[in-house]
Amino acid sequence: MKILVVGANGQIGKHLVSFIQEYDSLQARAMIRKQEQASFFEELGAETVVVDLEDDIETIEKAAEGVDAVVFTAGSGPHTGPDKTVLIDLDGAVKMIEAAKAAGVNRFVMISSFDTRRQAIQSASSSFAPYVAAKHYADEWLKATDLNYTIIHPGRLTNDQGTGQVEAAVEVERNEIPREDVASVIVATLENQATIGKEFQVVNGTKDIMKAIDSL
Repeated sequence: MKILVVGANGQIGKHLVSFIQEYDSLQARAMIRKQEQASFFEELGAETVVVDLEDDIETIEKAAEGVDAVVFTAGSGPHTGPDKTVLIDLDGAVKMIEAAKAAGVNRFVMISSFDTRRQAIQSASSSFAPYVAAKHYADEWLKATDLNYTIIHPGRLTNDQGTGQVEAAVEVERNEIPREDVASVIVATLENQATIGKEFQVVNGTKDIMKAIDSL
């Protein structure tokens, strides 16, 4: 399975590409914004493609040609304003979904925010609400397609070393999770066809990742 990792140069993305390249049955194509970011992925033996999510759909579509699945891990980051949140976390996600459809890719895994329900938008702080709203509408757009989607809602992200153990369900108690474990959850999701059409929250826990995903 060839997997396009969108936002590959991010922290989750780098872990994910590294993990994918350890599997004989999986191969990563890293979507990056700048050519100078390519060396990390080339050393892993992964393909790279330089595309910006602010490009048009036709340009983004070229990055998805010939892959079997798309994983969207991109985000505007905590230091940008609402304008970039709309352009990357919402419009960038929608354009990537449409590009995947146009390229004939039917498997799409979205890395969302922990809670993107309507109530979460209403209860968020004024500075965080635009991000939650962007994620909410990107998730809704994906669910309205015919793509074989999975939406993953990780808890508060940390840079701690992964434990390989999580709690995953439609709704779990708010907690944190290492980015490394999120990457492992993505791989387990891609390998499990039963996750298609599902969305779930995932945080630190006591269950082996593969078993946690199997139990969804």
